Amino acid sequence: MGTALATGQALTVHQADHFDATHIPLTCTAAPLFDSHGSLCAILDISALTSPQAKDSQGLALQMVRIYASRIENASFVRSHREDWILKLNAAPEFVDVNPEYLLALDAGGRIVGHNRRAQQMLEAELGVAPGGAALLGMPFESLFEARLDELGRFVHSRPSEQRALALARSGARLYLSVMPPALRWQRARDNAGRATPLQAPLAALCGGDAALQQQLLRAAKLVDSPINLLINGETGSGKEYLAKALHQASARRDGPFVAVNCAAIPESLIESELFGHLPNSFSGAGSRPKRGLIQEADGGTLFLDEIGDMPRELQSRLLRVLAEGEVLSIGAARPVPVNLRVISATHHPLDQLVSSGRFREDLYYRLNGARLMLPPLRERTDLDWLIGKMLDGGGKPATMSLSPAARARLHAHRWPGNLRELRNALEYARAVCDDGHIEVEDLPEGIGEGTAQQGWLAVCASVPPGSAAVEAACAPALPAAGFDPHPLPPEVQYLRAAGWNLSAVARQIGVSRMTLYRRMARYGIASPNQRDAAH
Repeated sequence: MGTALATGQALTVHQADHFDATHIPLTCTAAPLFDSHGSLCAILDISALTSPQAKDSQGLALQMVRIYASRIENASFVRSHREDWILKLNAAPEFVDVNPEYLLALDAGGRIVGHNRRAQQMLEAELGVAPGGAALLGMPFESLFEARLDELGRFVHSRPSEQRALALARSGARLYLSVMPPALRWQRARDNAGRATPLQAPLAALCGGDAALQQQLLRAAKLVDSPINLLINGETGSGKEYLAKALHQASARRDGPFVAVNCAAIPESLIESELFGHLPNSFSGAGSRPKRGLIQEADGGTLFLDEIGDMPRELQSRLLRVLAEGEVLSIGAARPVPVNLRVISATHHPLDQLVSSGRFREDLYYRLNGARLMLPPLRERTDLDWLIGKMLDGGGKPATMSLSPAARARLHAHRWPGNLRELRNALEYARAVCDDGHIEVEDLPEGIGEGTAQQGWLAVCASVPPGSAAVEAACAPALPAAGFDPHPLPPEVQYLRAAGWNLSAVARQIGVSRMTLYRRMARYGIASPNQRDAAH
C-alpha cells in the first residue's frame, strides 16, 4: 500500500520485493483511488500471507484491483456530482452507457468541475499539459470538444449510441458520449437554521403545494441559468407560458426581452418573415422597410416557442441553424446576424412520436430537448383551492369574492379539460354574473362539475380513431362513466359541440386564432356538420 501511495500506480509487491525480512512471505497487490479533482484519496489492496508461486501468479489480483478501483472511483464520482451535468465517454459506442471509460462533470456554465482518473490522463495527453488535473478544472466544454454546449441534448441516452459521436477539439479523436442531466432534488435545500430555502419568487408563485409540480419547479430552479435549451410538455392550458416567463424572470437574462411566439397561431405564409425578419422588397408584399424578426427581438433575452410541434417542417431546418450557429439570416439578406438568446420551447404533442412519423426533424428535437419539464394537468393537481383563491384575488389585493361550499364542490368535481385557461374563464364568468361578490352554483358556467355525462362523452370519443364521421357518431350519446380519467383528447372538440360548431366563438373562448383552430381540426380529422352537409 505504501508503494502504491508513493507512485500513484497499481502494482504488486511480491515476497522478496519487500525490504523488511519479516514481510517476505507476503504478496500484496494494490491500486490507488482518485477523487474527481485528481487527488489520491485511498488504496484498494489484496494481500495474502503466503504465496508458493512466482510473482506472475498475481496477474489476476492486479487486474481485479484495477477494475474495482475504477468502479469505486466512478461510483463516488456520480454520487459527488449528481447535481452537475455528467458526461460519460467511451471509444466504443456499445459500452458508453453501461461501462464508460471517461467521466466529466460540468457546472451550469459548461465548465469542468470534476473528472475521473482516466479522463484526466486522456485530456492531459490531448492538451499536452503537466499531469495533476488542476489545469483541467474550470476549462469550458467547448475548448475540449468539437461541439457547442447547447448541443448536449442530442447526446441523451434515448438516442442510439452509435449516433452520439463526438470529436476531441485538438486531435479529432472520435469518442461516444452519453449525457446525464442534474438529478432532481427531492427536498428543498436548507439554510443554516434548518429552514426550507424557498424557490426563486417567480417560480414559487406558480405552485400552491402540489408535490408533482413542486418537484418540477425545483428541477427548473437549477436550470434557470444553464445554456441548455428547455422543452416544456403539458396539456393545452396547463401553464407552459407561465413557466417559461418565470424561468426568464428568475434567470440572469431577466433584464433582457422575453419574446413569445405561438408557432400554431401565425399563418404559414407569414411565419418565416415573422421569425426571421426580412429586407425591403425581398418578397411580394414585404414592403419598402426592413423588419426585424422575433428571433432578433429576443437577442439578449429568452425566445419562447409555444406549440413548437406545429411549426412547418420546411422552417425547422432554419430554426436548427439559429440554434446550432447562434445566428439568424433574414429573408433576402446575404449575411447572418449573430444572436445571443435562451430558447425555451413548449408543446402538448409527444414530439418523439412526431419525429417517428416524419413530421418533426430529429436533429431539431434533440437540440430543443436539452432538458424536459413536465407540467401536470389541472385535474391531477392538489392545490386547486389555492389556484381558485389566487384567480379570484383582485390584482394581488385581499380577495373580495367569496365562494359557496356547493360551488367549490362543483369546481372540484370538474375534470378541467382546458386546464388553467378553462378555470380562469369559469371564474371570470362567475365573477361577472354573481351578486354581491358571492359565487353560487348557478353562477358557474353551464357544465362545470356536471361531470358524469361529460366524462362518458369523452370516454367514447377517446376510444375511436380520429375522423370526423367516427367522432360525430361516437359523441352523439352521453354514456355514464363516473370516475373516468379521460384520455388527453383536445378540448377544442368539446367546445365545438357545446357551441354548435360556431368556430369564431370557440376560437375566442379558448384564446386562439381561427387559423389555429382550423389547423387543429384538420390534424385530428374533425369536420363540422355544415362542411359534411355541403359535401353531400
